[in-house]
Amino acid sequence: MKVVLFCGGFGTRLREYSETIPKPLVPIGNRPILWNLMKYYAHQGHREFILCLGYRGDLIREYFLSYNDCLSTDFRLSGSKIELFGSGIEDWDITFVDTGMRSNIGERLVAVRKFIDDEVFLANYSDGLSDVDMDAIIETLRARDAVAAFVSVKPSNSLSKVESDSDGTVQNIEYLSDSIYINAGFFVFTPGIYDYIGNGEELVEEPFQKLIADGKLVTYKHEGFWRAMDTFKDKMAFDAMCEQDFRPWEIWR
Repeated sequence: MKVVLFCGGFGTRLREYSETIPKPLVPIGNRPILWNLMKYYAHQGHREFILCLGYRGDLIREYFLSYNDCLSTDFRLSGSKIELFGSGIEDWDITFVDTGMRSNIGERLVAVRKFIDDEVFLANYSDGLSDVDMDAIIETLRARDAVAAFVSVKPSNSLSKVESDSDGTVQNIEYLSDSIYINAGFFVFTPGIYDYIGNGEELVEEPFQKLIADGKLVTYKHEGFWRAMDTFKDKMAFDAMCEQDFRPWEIWR
């Protein structure tokens, strides 16, 4: 089952890194977040990837073209023979597609349509990691005869709804983290999704509203681990987890 990964955004909220490298290459531990996400999918049997490139897509191409497991995996060197103590990307099938510098997610998905021939395929924003079971999401889509499914999670940071009057005086602050779910950016689609994406439309805005109207959009509520890397603070949180050897997204360990 193919996995479409959206790798072309500017990542402006992670400016400490995104001014020099694309957000998917920001490291978590000794590997980019993109590698961690792809390893997660590969472990669940989904090893065909389509990378939707844009901003600094050349660096993503270079990363895989010059990939060397020895730089981030324990190994033994005996003469000229190398014995790896971990697995890398040797069984991955990766298609690299330039989908435009400023394209939105919907436009990027349309740009790779010719590479998708599956009855069901997966997609991801490529900025978050989770331990969610993809088979459960796929089954949710099939059981409900839906066109699209996505993972919803409780936000990792506290969110609040602020109510104020016309001059800005605050009337109420309500913390929502225990009562709402947000889109985690893990998707399952059938090719029917393309019937809902109009010219230039963003994926979650117009197309998802059309799917809702037709009763063809479902969500899978995940209560396990999920975290996005939107800001430098999120990057530091991931680094802290790695230092403590707490990596719940590494379901392959």
